[in-house]
Amino acid sequence: MKRYLEETLIEDLQQKIVLLTGPRQCGKTTLSLMLSDDCQYLNYDLAEHRLLVAEKSWDREKSLIILDELHKMASWKSWLKGIYDVEGIPPGLLVTGSANLTAFRKPGDSLAGRHFQFRLHPLDVKEAVGNTDFDLEDAFARLLNIGGFPEPFLNGTQRYYNRWKRSHIDLILKEDLITLTAVRDIQSIETLIEMLRSRVGSTVSANSLARDLQKSPNTINHWLRLLTDLYVIFPVLPYHQNIARALLKQPKYYFYDNGMVAGDDGSKLENLVACALLKEIHRLEDVEGEELDLHFIRDKDEREIDFVITRNRQPHHFIEVKWADQNLSANLPRFLSNRKLKRTQIVAELEQAKSFPDGERVVPARSFLYDLPLL
Repeated sequence: MKRYLEETLIEDLQQKIVLLTGPRQCGKTTLSLMLSDDCQYLNYDLAEHRLLVAEKSWDREKSLIILDELHKMASWKSWLKGIYDVEGIPPGLLVTGSANLTAFRKPGDSLAGRHFQFRLHPLDVKEAVGNTDFDLEDAFARLLNIGGFPEPFLNGTQRYYNRWKRSHIDLILKEDLITLTAVRDIQSIETLIEMLRSRVGSTVSANSLARDLQKSPNTINHWLRLLTDLYVIFPVLPYHQNIARALLKQPKYYFYDNGMVAGDDGSKLENLVACALLKEIHRLEDVEGEELDLHFIRDKDEREIDFVITRNRQPHHFIEVKWADQNLSANLPRFLSNRKLKRTQIVAELEQAKSFPDGERVVPARSFLYDLPLL
């Protein structure tokens, strides 16, 4: 199955080191092996491959060298920098990992000017319909309940997904977390994940979670950052022109795996939209060089807009998500006086799009997720 970053990766590998990150089992290795028929794959988790990496004894006649999970090696960026500075390209150098590669680095490590970085996401409606045989309705239903990780998505049964999910979380917590961090209280982190599953769409208080888990707020915040760096969850911060003030306010957390959401269809839809928006934002940043971010807005009276996309740190597109309510949300015009800003309400149970004189649009969720008209 063709993936959405394939062509850009092939182009950039001719010039620089390419770093490809994303959640475990989202398709990084499969995509990497599709980039060239003449490649060598080295996985740092395998002892025999670690020896080849230590000796720098791969096949330099190959057009592409894939270095998987290299971030688990001490001072990996300095090591990679030395290879690039001495040998250059070719062969192409592709480094893949299931963690945020900027999070687990030591001071002084730098690949500045030597690399491009990409974030691969699981499948969404746009990619599933465009690159598979699924029609829009089937893809939407499957993504809503099973999520977009390729293996369970293509299998399509809830039973298979449930079994896959158990091993998927085990891999992250009992391999990646233990390997990359000093955290050993895996049971409490599993409980934290369970608590977050039912809080999708709601702001999350570290103090409240700390009381429930009998831990300090600092510990909870640390665990939330780790789960973010390991691509289990991602935060959406409230929008504020003062970035420092926004960071102090309570965020919302969403799951990269939509099947993890323990809520009604409305919560699942909001998580699915959040995943699709973040994926498109990351694509536009990594491929086109755009400066975008994903936020929500809530005022002192608890009135809220679900998602706000900023461009160059300024609000650009306001998005409300509804399962059945086809009436225009009162919050869209309430928060907005600038008619140039895009305003969209997404509704699952809507067949025909509607537009209004002030510029607001109410659109079917399926078509919005397929088109993803963010800019």
